[in-house]
Amino acid sequence: MVIKPKIRGFICTTAHPVGCAKHVEEQVEYVKSQPKFEGPKKVLVIGSSTGYGLASRIAAAFGGGADTIGVCFEKPASDNRTATAGWYNTVAFEEMARDAGLFAATVNGDAFSDAIKAEVIDLIKEHFGQVDLVVYSLASPRRTHPKTGESFSSVIKPVGQAFTSKTVDVHSGKVSEVTIEPATEDEVKNTIAVMGGEDWEMWINALDEAGLLADNATTVAYSYIGPELTYAIYREGTIGRAKDDLEATAKRMNAKLSGRGGRALVSVNKAVVTQSSSAIPVVPLYISILFKLMKEQGLHEGCIEQMYRMYKDRLYVGAPAPTDDAGRVRLDDWEMRPEIQAAVMKAWSEIDAENLMQLSDLEGYRADFLRLFGFGIEGVDYEADVNPDLQLQAPGSAK
Repeated sequence: MVIKPKIRGFICTTAHPVGCAKHVEEQVEYVKSQPKFEGPKKVLVIGSSTGYGLASRIAAAFGGGADTIGVCFEKPASDNRTATAGWYNTVAFEEMARDAGLFAATVNGDAFSDAIKAEVIDLIKEHFGQVDLVVYSLASPRRTHPKTGESFSSVIKPVGQAFTSKTVDVHSGKVSEVTIEPATEDEVKNTIAVMGGEDWEMWINALDEAGLLADNATTVAYSYIGPELTYAIYREGTIGRAKDDLEATAKRMNAKLSGRGGRALVSVNKAVVTQSSSAIPVVPLYISILFKLMKEQGLHEGCIEQMYRMYKDRLYVGAPAPTDDAGRVRLDDWEMRPEIQAAVMKAWSEIDAENLMQLSDLEGYRADFLRLFGFGIEGVDYEADVNPDLQLQAPGSAK
């Protein structure tokens, strides 16, 4: 099959197996080019197939020599459809990890379910004994509660009043105003149910009750704060309410784990191009401006640079992790530098369709978006006939 990108809205419905593998390889090679760190050795990554979760797994494995178990929900190829990008990413990561002598197993299914938690618990018992790091990096628009069976869907809306701001159509380059009506009370609750801390805590409690958390275990989940211009739609909106719940969960779990040398943390990461961020109005325009400025200052990072820095300079520094006043790890520190944010705000006030390409890095945004699906990767022949039907190895054969 000759595979080309097919874009619908903010998603790409195809993925390129060779391109995805090359993208994973580039991240692996970046980590291997950096100094090693003394970090965790038995790692569980929940939400391990794309973005920050995949980068967390790569950095732990190739920067610290960790054996890893991943959890994701991806689809294999079928009929004339390619597999999802996360499927191809995972196949590639597992092959590279095993070639390096590292254990790598992946459980594919609904991470919110009790059945997947039980499968992962059995896998840890069989191969690890215990885990010393649990990364929680799920990004799902829906969740079915494992106890009640109730289904929840998240929304990206402001709370309290409507929000109007600039936005950009990433593919056409059209700059316009968008108005988003406020969420209902039920929509706020549902978003918290999907994106808050309840499932993270369920995972940690299940692992702890099974005796699978090492005494000094760390668990970390990811969040974002961002600039004031996105507060209404993000930090003070429905997603922000969910992140508040996530951070409250971290404090509660940290109090429980700290008595035996463990810890629960939230890492606030930099804005990057992901399928999730592409769906949020206003954010792609902000990211396009931000990327131009950070690249000019030599401060730009993608997911893999962030996650490597998290391990080496934040979580495993031989001392308590550096945190802000709220107890959060801040990997968005370069993004939030006052001079960077001042320049973003200046560009934001001036930007329109005429000067979009001068004041932003929309081309870089588009390129990063395509790279998520394995397209636009240097050294890949996109005219070649490739086999889309790649298989994940069964978790039990992960050695």
